[in-house]
Amino acid sequence: MLSALRYFARESDNPCTIAVLSTGVLKMYDGKCHCGNVCFSVTAIPEKLVDCNCSLCRRLGALWGHVPVNSVTVTCAPGSTTKYAQGDKTLAVVTCGHCGCTTHYESLQKDGEYMAVNFRMCDPDVVSGFTIRKFDGADSWAFID
Repeated sequence: MLSALRYFARESDNPCTIAVLSTGVLKMYDGKCHCGNVCFSVTAIPEKLVDCNCSLCRRLGALWGHVPVNSVTVTCAPGSTTKYAQGDKTLAVVTCGHCGCTTHYESLQKDGEYMAVNFRMCDPDVVSGFTIRKFDGADSWAFID
């Protein structure tokens, strides 16, 4: 049985939800790249997963879950990832240097309190529990569903 706690990262931010099992243990969403060198655990529940069609995301095939930075644990060996910052250099996409899977992106802003994890790295049963929204990052910069 799950209960949900809502909190605000900052007063002006949208609320995030943390899942707590009836035992008091946090529910975690786990994902990993194909070879297993980069793993992540997420304790916040994204409001939705985002399928973006911008020039980068459509090539990556990512399904982004946006969550507070402090709700994510990424585990990998030092030097095992590659970071790519495109365009306005506000975020860095992180990819496994061995198998090439993109696992997450990180904010490059000093006050970046949110990041996104690629839920395509999670089991399909995890993804099926979320609403997936189509985002037009190529043109209108709005949700198109």
